[in-house]
Amino acid sequence: MIPYIKTMKINTNSQKIKEVLTRSVENIYPNREALEEILKSGKKIRLYNGIDPTGKLHLGHLAVLRKLRQFQDLGHEVIVLIGDFTAMIGDPTDKMAARKPLSRNQILENAKNYKKQIGKILDFKKSNVKFMYNGEWTNKLKPIDLLKIFSHFTVARILERDMFQKRIQEGKDILLHEFVYPVFQAYDSVIMDVDLEIGGNDQTFNMLRGRDLMKKMKNKEKFVMTLKLLTDPTGKKMGKSEGNLVPLDEKPQEMFGKAMTWPDSLLEIGFELLTDIPLEKIKKTNPREAKASLAREIVSLCYNKRAAEKAEKEFDRIFKEKKIPTKISGIKILEKEISLPQLLVRMKFVSSKSEARRLILQKGVKIDGLIESDWQKIIKIKKRMIIQVGKRKFAKII
Repeated sequence: MIPYIKTMKINTNSQKIKEVLTRSVENIYPNREALEEILKSGKKIRLYNGIDPTGKLHLGHLAVLRKLRQFQDLGHEVIVLIGDFTAMIGDPTDKMAARKPLSRNQILENAKNYKKQIGKILDFKKSNVKFMYNGEWTNKLKPIDLLKIFSHFTVARILERDMFQKRIQEGKDILLHEFVYPVFQAYDSVIMDVDLEIGGNDQTFNMLRGRDLMKKMKNKEKFVMTLKLLTDPTGKKMGKSEGNLVPLDEKPQEMFGKAMTWPDSLLEIGFELLTDIPLEKIKKTNPREAKASLAREIVSLCYNKRAAEKAEKEFDRIFKEKKIPTKISGIKILEKEISLPQLLVRMKFVSSKSEARRLILQKGVKIDGLIESDWQKIIKIKKRMIIQVGKRKFAKII
């Protein structure tokens, strides 16, 4: 049976269009007014965001996916482009050294659950959203095709990238495949014949090269919308590269807990990028309540309201009521006695004994509710002994 797919009409409501073009948006090229005029005219546009499957989807992706959903709700055609080819190059954006190459098998493994996760944000029951893979056309390019595409770019323009300039100053290599990454991303826009590309502001250079190539190869205007980034207090974007990743497939309780650890300075941008709640309302709420509200919104979006309520209840149980979690995973330990650092490694709380020692000396380890500060201690193993590391990591011995 062919599934029913609902078609969409174009929504030209001025207020909704204004919201789409302003909230979370840092810049629109060539200008917001031109794109706004097209959207108000009722013309259906095709837009896309590209995702290289180099790892898990995270909250940074969520912000972009929400913007795609807003355009989908207006009735426009949305493409999620999986960069199965470009991921093998590795986007050099913000990288001071070449990325480690990924095999095609690794890339496909990373991407296997993308559609399911993205389907929590975009509505695949409607006809105006599709998945595409840039390997479908890039792998078919012949040398003569590449020469034609490359002829539209100059070395000087590509070298404008700040990370390339820094590498040159520091005497570091720029590998040729990295150098041409923006060219292949630009070609995606031409092949899909899009009207708009959306991405984080760290992708501005790459997206504008697609705008340039579209003009040269198709004599067509392509708009570029750059979004604000979910950054920590130091200005670094939150993601796998910075070690503060919150994956979209994180368990609800962990997702809620991680959001509750965010500094107050991250709240406003978090609400702007990840929710529809008016920012004026948030400014009148105390930080603790605001943080809980943001955590609920994130979990509800990635799962559902019931999961969010359950996660919040469990969080309060641990941190307000100072109780142990309702459910604690069990780990089998065969030894009758074991050193405390080795126990933490065995339970996969840490990756090394030196890391375990540091945590123990910082009084970040508890056994059955009591702090253990002796890193040389030999632990006598008992059934149902509860080990706690930090505030949120628990496990019991079985």
